[in-house]
Amino acid sequence: MLALALILAVAFSANFGLAKEYVIGGGDKLQIFVWGEPDLSVLALVRPDGRISLPGAGELMAEGLTPEDLQKEVTAKLASLVKNPLVTVSMAEICNSKVYIIGGGVPSGTFDLRQKTTLLQLLAGMDLTRADLKGAHVMRGPTRLDRDFDRLLHQGDMSQDIALENNDVIFFPALPEPYIYVLGAVNAPRALAFKEGMTVMDALLESGGFNKFAKRNDTVIVRRENGGEKRIRVRAQDLAEGKDLTQNVLLQRGDYIIASEGFF
Repeated sequence: MLALALILAVAFSANFGLAKEYVIGGGDKLQIFVWGEPDLSVLALVRPDGRISLPGAGELMAEGLTPEDLQKEVTAKLASLVKNPLVTVSMAEICNSKVYIIGGGVPSGTFDLRQKTTLLQLLAGMDLTRADLKGAHVMRGPTRLDRDFDRLLHQGDMSQDIALENNDVIFFPALPEPYIYVLGAVNAPRALAFKEGMTVMDALLESGGFNKFAKRNDTVIVRRENGGEKRIRVRAQDLAEGKDLTQNVLLQRGDYIIASEGFF
């Protein structure tokens, strides 16, 4: 957790300075304040046509402008009514800025960009158990932005991070086999989310260990390879007693661990 916190801290400092200024869109609410002119100060909703209505200034196109750009537009419009108008435009509510998440590896949906957000900050809050991070990518308009999501999230390679923008589409393909399966004479047979570096002992412990019927030295890993099936015998009793640590086999996605049962 500490490592992740450090990575996120670096992400904030490295990317926020590069992120573009917010661009106003339809549905946003704007606070327009004119100093000393309460009748001209209003809360304005950006309509679907991108315009806002202001007393004294009439109709103005707001969509596509930054708050600073709009502030200049409003100031120019009011110059004929107010001497040296001092105008402030601020975002009262952001409804327009979203990224879209699709693909079979995660539930599809939208993510509101209520603040400047990087790809790493988005990934840190997602369940990516079924997502193929090496095949994931970002679409920005017609342009595909290839980043190595796996290196970014698991190795902290900040060169793969980017600041997300409104209307980005993030595609997460599904892994063909995201789990390993522990069956037979264990206390809690289950499917476990695969993790790089996972061993047979890791999986057995996460499944509650062997039950009293287990014939531990007859544990088998069933692995599908090159269209066939490979069986790897594991002497788990010897492993547990520290007699033979070579029995702690490194697992692969889709492995089945079968703990055989014996008789008293």
